[in-house]
Amino acid sequence: MWLQVSLLCFSFLTLSSHSQAEDQASLYRSNDQARRCHYTFTVASPTESSCPGSSGKPEIDGVLSRLTLLEALVSRLIPGADAETRTEVGANNEEELQEALSQVTDERNQLQQDKDHLNRQVQELQRRMAELSQEAESLRQKPCQQSHTSGGTQHENSHRPASDPAYDFSNGAYQEMKAEVTEVPASHLLPEINQNFTGCGELLSVGDPVLHRKADGITGKYGVWLQDPEPQSPQYTNKTVWRIDTVGKDVRQLFAYEDMSQFARGFPMKVLVLPEPVESTGATMYSGSFYYQRKRSRSLIRYDLASESVASRRDLPNAGFHGQHPYSWGGYTDIDLAVDEQGLWAIYSTSKAKGAIVISQLDPETLEVKKSWETNIRKNTVGNAFMVCGRLYTMASYTASNTTINHVFDTATSVGRAVAVPFENKYHYNSMVDYNHAQGKLYAWDNFHMVTYDIRLGRPSHGSS
Repeated sequence: MWLQVSLLCFSFLTLSSHSQAEDQASLYRSNDQARRCHYTFTVASPTESSCPGSSGKPEIDGVLSRLTLLEALVSRLIPGADAETRTEVGANNEEELQEALSQVTDERNQLQQDKDHLNRQVQELQRRMAELSQEAESLRQKPCQQSHTSGGTQHENSHRPASDPAYDFSNGAYQEMKAEVTEVPASHLLPEINQNFTGCGELLSVGDPVLHRKADGITGKYGVWLQDPEPQSPQYTNKTVWRIDTVGKDVRQLFAYEDMSQFARGFPMKVLVLPEPVESTGATMYSGSFYYQRKRSRSLIRYDLASESVASRRDLPNAGFHGQHPYSWGGYTDIDLAVDEQGLWAIYSTSKAKGAIVISQLDPETLEVKKSWETNIRKNTVGNAFMVCGRLYTMASYTASNTTINHVFDTATSVGRAVAVPFENKYHYNSMVDYNHAQGKLYAWDNFHMVTYDIRLGRPSHGSS
């Protein structure tokens, strides 16, 4: 093969050489280490007899430059090469890590200091609360007694040192202090204790809305979602979540979710088909039954969840329906069923009441009206309403972000009054509000969003119902 290549080169060079240089050509033959024959043909240049040494220097310099660059690149890739460069980079990285560690340590120390400070504040508040509790208990057990008889005064004075002005009951400072002690109510000394009131009382505040799920279709713009505060069957517990979308011509599907996490993920464990269609968002859940108003009628239905059948049915006497006396947002919300600590209620109006809200307490088994109250609150002027501890509360607006609970009516005294408890409609279209006394929360459906509100109850203020 080497012989063939050499002969080809020889033929080419012979044809391309100038005729004047033919007598200067020479041919050499030699063997390499593998004992292969090499032929070398040499011819002189037509213009120069030899190659100048300077003509190849730029080419050699370029090759050397490229080799230097290549060596530098290889040294970065090969482990162990360019130790100085890696040392410098490592030093920079170490310096940055030390700085980050120092910053994290400072933040941790600051957080620890804040925690210690808060712990000290909590301990101080607990100590003050214990002292105030003891003082209140002492005041209740040993009320201040004033003696109006001279004998009592003489008896009181007989136990004081005659020379001590501090025991001089005729002293003006003592009389002022005594009057202040007898006139300050003990409840004013215990603000923290009143805040911890857990009984059935008056609504004092409503927390911020907490989102649990957002509906994913147009039928979820408004509806009903709740939990049974007093479940009756082992199949459904107080963790079971119920939901029904009320947008549509024939609303019958009642979705059951095992718990709040499954509800948030949208995985129902069962779907019940109601025998009669539902009217609007006034339904509620109580004691193992689903209570709702039949579409286009004043008929109330109790649907037993265990047997999946209608347990009772009854018309609500004289109640307006299908747009006669709705809340201000409309939606055929003429009859709103509610549940609280005292049982099952209906919030509605009649022609006789001329649009004012009527409250009726219902028998949860038969749906018979046990007692009714007529308020002076116009139903179409409030956004929604709910019951807590036998009291009706109404919302001023269903769209305003920062609205209020603006009226309360106490069925125990048949007295109502205006209030101003802040309430947030975060998504600007609150179509359903229900109270769950077992959870101590309000459940609401606000423009595709299903939310809850924590509430705080307390003792009624002085002079309130």
